[in-house]
Formats: sequence, structure tokens, C-alpha cells
Amino acid sequence: MKRILIMTALSVFALSAVAQDKNPFIPEIHGTIRAKYEYEPQIDKGRFEIRNARLSVEGKVIPIVRYKAEIDLSDEGTIKMLDAYIRLQPKDVLKFTFGQMRVPFTIDAHRSPHLQYFANRSFIAKQVGNVRDVGASASWTFNDRMPITLEGGIFNGSGLTNQKHFWTNNYNFSFKAQTMIARQFNITLSCQKANAGDVNVMMYDAGVYWQNRRWHIEAEYLRKHYAHGSFTPVNAVDAFAAYRLPMKKGLTSISFLGRYDYMSDHSKGTKDESGNLKVDDPERHRLTGGVTLSLGKKSLQADIRLNYEQYFYNKGVTPAISEQNKIVMEFVAHF
Repeated sequence: MKRILIMTALSVFALSAVAQDKNPFIPEIHGTIRAKYEYEPQIDKGRFEIRNARLSVEGKVIPIVRYKAEIDLSDEGTIKMLDAYIRLQPKDVLKFTFGQMRVPFTIDAHRSPHLQYFANRSFIAKQVGNVRDVGASASWTFNDRMPITLEGGIFNGSGLTNQKHFWTNNYNFSFKAQTMIARQFNITLSCQKANAGDVNVMMYDAGVYWQNRRWHIEAEYLRKHYAHGSFTPVNAVDAFAAYRLPMKKGLTSISFLGRYDYMSDHSKGTKDESGNLKVDDPERHRLTGGVTLSLGKKSLQADIRLNYEQYFYNKGVTPAISEQNKIVMEFVAHF
């Protein structure tokens, strides 16, 4: 049975790739697999993990109506439906999206796994600003010389699994504005109303990056406020640089990377016995250094990421077992 399923999937991939050149309405199938090994010297233990096994189908029903459905068969060991939306796109610069999607907010949290620079996401992308929800959004791009994109949306606030019996008059929303100057310098500003359990939060984010054929330098700051002062506001920072060295034979390129990120005490919405929000993620600093070996080209991507992460906690803090100094080797394949 497994062989039949594998052969069927491969046949569908091959047929869709061939048919796509002849018929623009044939669905496109994409996937990303991330397999990694992590070793933590402090506990002298390691683990193998399939971090992602994503499959997506996207295409057009008619020229102005598009769709996408994406599922992760192994998001840290669980199956999750990620994107499931219909998009009305009367022009390339104007988009209306309805369904389940990543909320337009931040730079780093909006990157797909194969576009990440490091094996593990920043604190902004993982703990503080990572939100997917069900709702509707609109996007408009204008000004050819210095493109400006404005995005906004309204969402349930129910998350991905609590939709059927969820009714509300307290919707979440987000707004994001970004511009690209001289095709190299990006400025992104965004804000979002979201939830931490049953507590409303407001998040504000500002980020910039500069890039050319070899360099990518980025910095981002996020501040998270909890309603009625129910928890101390959270500050999060992500700053990194990546230098890409093109290769002529074998490898496509070798990239050298360095990152600093920080997060103050953070609550996801869990409460203690007194009903007060408690710290789920204690304050921490982290330095990450790495090398990425790239093998693929364009839409067929294959990377080997080698990272070392050094964490810094306040005295007396006992970090979670997965949030300590570690060596990471990750293989990424995207098709």
C-alpha cells in the first residue's frame, strides 16, 4: 500500500509539472521537507527530528480566482492544516483573500520554512509573532518606482482548530505596510490585535533589511502589550547578517550567517492558580552562527544548514530542555 501511495504521488507531481506548461489552470504542487539532528552539550543528548513535511496545492479556477491548500504532515510530530484560502485577484497589484492564512504581520514570522536563513526560527517568528487564523484580508501594491504594499485583514481570533463552534463580536485585525527602495532596501511596519488565551494583546513591529546578490542584513523589533496591564509588555529583537558566496561547480553557493535575537519574559496566555498570566517563555538572549550549503536552483531547492546556538538566561532560570545551547544540522528540500 505504501508503495502504491508513493508511486501515485510521484505520478501526480510529474503529470502536474508537464501539464502546467500546457494549461495554466492545472494545479501546482509544492512541498518542503526539513530533517534535522540536534545535539545539546549541556545534557550530552541529541535527537533526530522531521521538523516539517509540507505539501501544498495551488492554482486558478478562472484567471481572477485562485486557491491554495497547504498541510504539514509533521509539524513537530503533529499534522496541521496551515493555509486553506480562496483569493480574488482582479489585477496583479490587488488581492482579496478569504479563508485560513498567516496573518500579515512582521518580516521573519511570514517566511516559509524553505526561505528561513537559520535552522531554528527567531523568537519573533516562533514565540511572539507567529499567528495563523481564519478571516479575510486585502492587499494593494502601487508606485512602480518605489513599490509600496499595504495589507490588512480581519480574523476570528479562534486559531486553526476552533472554528465550528466559535462565534465572536471581538474580531482580531492586522495591518502591514512595506516598501522597497532601489530594489535593495526594505522597510516594513505592522501592527496586530490578537489573543493570549482570553486576554487581548496588541503587537507593534518595525523591521528593515538591505540585500544585494551576496549580502542580506536585517533587523526587526516587536513590542507586545497585554490588555489592562495583565502582563508586563514583551520586547523582542531579531538582527542577523548573511553573506552568500556563489560557487561554480557542485554547490550552488555557500552562505555564512550570524544572528542575535532576544525576548523578554513572555506569556502565551496560560494562567496560574490565582488567575494571573504566567511566564511561559523566560527572558533570554541568543547568539547563532552558521553555514548553509546550497545545492539546488530556483524552485528546486536543497540546503544543508549547520548552526550553533548559544543561549543566555538570567540567574536562577531553568530553561526548557529544547531551549538550550545546541548544535544543529538540517537538511532542507523544497520542490
